[in-house]
Amino acid sequence: MGILNVTPDSFSDGGRFASLDAALRQAERMAAEGAAIIDVGGESTRPGAAAVPAREEIGRVVALIEAIAGRVDVAVSVDTSKPEVMQAAVAAGATMLNDVCALRRDGALAMAASLDVAVCLMHMQGEPRTMQANPRYNDVAGEVAEFLSGRVAACVAAGIERGRIVVDPGFGFGKTDRHNIELLANLERIGALGLPLLVGLSRKNTLGKLTGQPVEGRLAAGIAAAVLAVERGAHIVRTHDVGATFDALKVAAAVTRPGENL
Repeated sequence: MGILNVTPDSFSDGGRFASLDAALRQAERMAAEGAAIIDVGGESTRPGAAAVPAREEIGRVVALIEAIAGRVDVAVSVDTSKPEVMQAAVAAGATMLNDVCALRRDGALAMAASLDVAVCLMHMQGEPRTMQANPRYNDVAGEVAEFLSGRVAACVAAGIERGRIVVDPGFGFGKTDRHNIELLANLERIGALGLPLLVGLSRKNTLGKLTGQPVEGRLAAGIAAAVLAVERGAHIVRTHDVGATFDALKVAAAVTRPGENL
């Protein structure tokens, strides 16, 4: 899953793809490098980021989703928590809702059930503006798995088929560096839910803390994290660096699933 933020303030690529032409070229580049899904986001969820009104978020993402769906051979996901944005994005061609709030906002669960597309439920302690203030867990992997299990049950009760659901442990969302590493080490506990597992570690602050590298220097660390995640059961890797990550995962797949790629 290639990350495509059309925002001025995302932590890694804010402002780089603000124009439709630049964003579409990036989508085409990521697809050529191996992305099967392009995840389009119109509101930053980094700590302290300003909230964006639904109308503005729709204005940022809809034309791009339409362009990608019409010109690029990939699935399109929309990274949003707002039901109005979900509806507009699916009408434009998105086939997946990627929600950091796990469909907990008013109206989001009912909207997702009505749209009949895939949904990704992410764990987050707190909310994006303040989530890193003081996150605490007794057992981070166990608590994340319990939360996601509850949200899956809520989705199924609302009419969302279990086969449409993906889960994401939410690295960096209401978690310290130690929590992130512990969660990665125990990722199989999230996989025990029996659902496709998405991970997003690309360029995260924890990788910078481990390596001393700035955002633009975290490629090697992101690849290592992606390979470790896939070894521990991840099915979808969300990344800014599609080409290099895709190549690394082909090597990992040759070892973890022998015979499939040779």
